[in-house]
Amino acid sequence: MIFAIKKQNESNERLINRFKKTVQRSRVLLNAKQHRFHEQSPRKRYVRQSAVKRDFYRGKRAKEQFYSS
Repeated sequence: MIFAIKKQNESNERLINRFKKTVQRSRVLLNAKQHRFHEQSPRKRYVRQSAVKRDFYRGKRAKEQFYSS
């Protein structure tokens, strides 16, 4: 739970701004937005294909860096 206690001689606007900052830093809203809709887990075939593509492009990038210098 996130909360902000009002300090002595602090205005309400400043308290609200401080509370908003703590909410943003805790990433609560970001997590709520990400989990707003149900997302199906990726199929095995898709995961394998993406892994093969990733490995291919990583190797390609490594070769380019090696031969470019």
